[in-house]
Amino acid sequence: MKIGKYSMGIGDRFEHQGEAQLKAVMKAAEKGITVVPVWNKSNREHNIVHSEPDGTRREADKAVAALQWGHQYLVDADHINLGTVERFIPVSDFFTLDVAAYINKPASDASVAAFKASCASLGGKVEIQGIPEPLTITETLLDEVAGKFLAAVEEAGKIFRHVASVKGEENFITEVSMDEVESPQTPVELFFILKMIADQKIPAQTIAPKFTGRFNKGVDYVGNVEQFAREFEQDVLVIDYAVKHFGLPENLKLSIHSGSDKFSIYPEMAAIIRKYDKGIHLKTAGTTWLEEVIGLAVAGGEALEAAKEIYSKALGRKEELCAPYADVIDIDDSLLPSAEEVLGWSSEKFANTLRHIPGHPDYNPNLRQLIHVGYKVAAEMGERYTSLLKLHKDIIGQCVEENIYDRHLKRLFNL
Repeated sequence: MKIGKYSMGIGDRFEHQGEAQLKAVMKAAEKGITVVPVWNKSNREHNIVHSEPDGTRREADKAVAALQWGHQYLVDADHINLGTVERFIPVSDFFTLDVAAYINKPASDASVAAFKASCASLGGKVEIQGIPEPLTITETLLDEVAGKFLAAVEEAGKIFRHVASVKGEENFITEVSMDEVESPQTPVELFFILKMIADQKIPAQTIAPKFTGRFNKGVDYVGNVEQFAREFEQDVLVIDYAVKHFGLPENLKLSIHSGSDKFSIYPEMAAIIRKYDKGIHLKTAGTTWLEEVIGLAVAGGEALEAAKEIYSKALGRKEELCAPYADVIDIDDSLLPSAEEVLGWSSEKFANTLRHIPGHPDYNPNLRQLIHVGYKVAAEMGERYTSLLKLHKDIIGQCVEENIYDRHLKRLFNL
């Protein structure tokens, strides 16, 4: 199985927006850009909302059948490890192997020695076309990268081989994810990570490194855009080298996790993938949940009251809800409105405060991040919440479609 050149993770916490999401992707296809929709939902999200992976599969299949989508689509076992993968294997065909927890854990002495020996064929310097400075290989550097990443990639190998033993190696797409950590991986480190992946014989088609800067959930990139662009471009060139010299799949591409709403770096990514004619995988998972809340606010009445209740309860449980996402959110408590203030808001005010329109005077990224991690509150509302999604399906669907197409696909592919 081979993933298309462009793909997009379109997670859906409550499995109601499959058609709206797919309509956005179909709009891009009409403009000549075919993007593979990848419905993704992590084990953590399933546990919080009390769902099962087969629900994600049903949502994807139903949307594809209803809209007669004739291109590739996938269902992602998102951020899984050996302890969580089992429930995903029957229904998934894309597996995000999350081994961030194994970074900086020691590999065995024998593994380190074998890795260092395998690097002897690289010589003392590696010239990568497009990167001005050659990569100088020293024993110190090899010890450093092995100490950081070898155990993590070996764990990825174990997960891959387990999935392959059940599904067959040709029946799924593999992504290796190392993004949910504090320290970014440099292009030099990515070079060795890719060599380790090749040594493990993992046919990775996407790789999700941690980039410099903050990739907070549902809000714009925080960091030096020029530095990101240099890093991103060098990563693309490193991947090109790794494909040619390490035997990795020719369509291997970068995956940008928490990529939703990183509007300031979209032009840079767009320019670089055009320059080198490369693919990209972009994850926008949580924004669909936010668009549901925006749609409820726009609908008014009981739906608006439910949106306000979600915020009020999330505010009261901030520490609990933020804890699992500590590495990917930054909320300034002093800029969060009180529950009493929000109670008096109109539909327009609530929607404009939550919707990510850069420069809009009402937009509040702190409130947006809090609601982003507050889907547990909606899950606890049960049928009351899901019945509102059904009642206001058209309004919410329009919000979801507009968000994915107008604010993401159009920006990334210059549509």
